[in-house]
Amino acid sequence: SLCLAVAPAGSTEQDMREAKAARLIGLHLHGCGVRVPAQYGWDEESGLLLFEDLGDVKLHDLVEQSRNQTGEMDMQVVRPLYSQAVRELAVMQIRGAVGFDGDWCWDTKEYDRDLMLVRESGYFLRAFWRDLLGQEDEAGIAEEFEQLAAMASEASTAFFLHRDFQSRNIMVQDGQVCFIDFQGGRMGPLGYDLASLLVDPYVAMPLFLQEEFLQHYLDALKSLYPVDAKQFRRQYGFLALQRNLQIIGAFAFLSRVRGKVFFRRYLLPALLSLTERLRERQFSDLRVLPRMADHALQLLRERV
Repeated sequence: SLCLAVAPAGSTEQDMREAKAARLIGLHLHGCGVRVPAQYGWDEESGLLLFEDLGDVKLHDLVEQSRNQTGEMDMQVVRPLYSQAVRELAVMQIRGAVGFDGDWCWDTKEYDRDLMLVRESGYFLRAFWRDLLGQEDEAGIAEEFEQLAAMASEASTAFFLHRDFQSRNIMVQDGQVCFIDFQGGRMGPLGYDLASLLVDPYVAMPLFLQEEFLQHYLDALKSLYPVDAKQFRRQYGFLALQRNLQIIGAFAFLSRVRGKVFFRRYLLPALLSLTERLRERQFSDLRVLPRMADHALQLLRERV
């Protein structure tokens, strides 16, 4: 079989820990029957990994190729692939949690409230609101972020969490999806990875399709785990909002600080997704964040 050599980005202690996490988490997931690449070799000293070669076609590539001149996606292409992806996601979350060892994680062992406040809502404030837009924090935003993190933290963290489950981390080979970049995996809530896929700014999926695939996911999940659909949907909204904040912060940092201009084009769809989410009934008591999001949208549009 063809194989792909994957080396760490550098030789720092963090690089080596991340490479080792890819090794151990990948072996675990593959052993659980999750669709991740097989491993053929590992050199602990250099961090070099030999993975099964899955080709070079990402889910995102197929979505973009399917668009017509008006930008609409071909549902005959998109529906079966996303339906398959959310079904396999449910399998990864349930089976991957069994026997998972937090010591494999290179970062944190669990997705929790502190991570939300520092690396998601905090990331949004630092990298996007202050550094990219040059704005001062509005009074009351810290309290609203505390409130959102508290609500999102109510979801159980007894499941495997990929943490970057989006269309560019899903390969498609012979019509089958396979998941990569799982080295940031840890324990976490069910809804987060689904939200990562459905609010993915690379695709900017319309709301009616998001709802369709959310239901496909729930149908698949029910055969694996007893889930309260109403409770899941409520928790999903808070987790989707957290993911949206993380995406905006990350894209702002990568484009401004790292000079990766590729990410700048996706800031606007990510921000549009955030403003849409904030209009949902469960966020009706928020005042500061919706105002900031609307203002940020105006500023971004002026800069395009």
